[in-house]
Order: sequence, then C-alpha cells, then structure tokens
Amino acid sequence: MYSVNVPVPPAVRDLARELRPALTSFERIRPARSRTLVLKRLPAANRREYLRDARRARAALDGAPAFEAEITGLDVFREPPTGTAPVAYLAVESPGLFQLHQRLVDEFGAIEDLEGPGTYTPHVTLARDGPATAADSLLEREIEPVRFTVDTLELYDSGHSERVESISLPA
Repeated sequence: MYSVNVPVPPAVRDLARELRPALTSFERIRPARSRTLVLKRLPAANRREYLRDARRARAALDGAPAFEAEITGLDVFREPPTGTAPVAYLAVESPGLFQLHQRLVDEFGAIEDLEGPGTYTPHVTLARDGPATAADSLLEREIEPVRFTVDTLELYDSGHSERVESISLPA
C-alpha cells in the first residue's frame, strides 16, 4: 500500500522510545523506523499505478504551505476499522493536517471508515494487540505535548517500509 505521510521528527521518536516500557504487554510494538503519520492512503496497487497517483498527489498538494502539528496525548482505538485491537497511539492535532487530508480526499476519494469527515484520526501508532488492561494503563499516563512544523511530506511504500520520495512544503 502506498500513502502520503508526515515524517515524525526526532522528538516524537524519542517520546515513543520513552514509552516503550509501558507497551511491553502489547503483542506488536511498532518499530521506530516505521513510525509515521498517515495523511492519505493512495489507491495504487502496483508501481505503475503508484507513479500515476504520485503525480496526482503532487498536483493536489501544489502550493500547500508548511503547517504546525502537535502530539497532544495518548489514546487507544478499542475497535479499529481494520486489524486487531487495541491500538495504542499518539494523538495528533493540526488544522493544517486536516486541510491537506481533505485536498487529497477531494482528489482520490475517501477510504470508507478510515478517511474523510468524522473518520480520519491523525495519529502515530505505537503498538497493537494487547489486553484491555494494558490500554487502560497507558491512558493513565500523561505526556508533554510535542509541537513541530510539517514542511515535508513523504510518498511512502508500506510494503517495503520505505520513503519513495519527498514533497517540500514552502514556509
């Protein structure tokens, strides 16, 4: 699967690393190298379709400015639309993120139950598959907010866990 992602800054990776001991009850902890914030999934199923979708995404994002985002706390998807539960994550707030997400939804359409008004939840996944008590315990923790400027987006290939290319957002 291909997507447009927001790379997380070192301060967010550091926060996730600090939280790792609190995640040991979860069966799957997201590795640091694959921690990203999905802005919009792309419909491409193969490399040829990806190249077409990447052009469309770059055109839809043309002229979009850099924007601010903030990690505001910890949260859990107890019944995620896909995959197993619970999913522990860092919650993200950013009007600019929602604006760019909507531009891409306008271009590509929304994936049902994941994207679009009322369903898109910006987050950085930490872990999934654990007992409810692990999720409850995590929610008792408080974290310091992490503010950062988003001035780059990545076109990402989750099948290979790698950035394919970057898109710069002017200040």
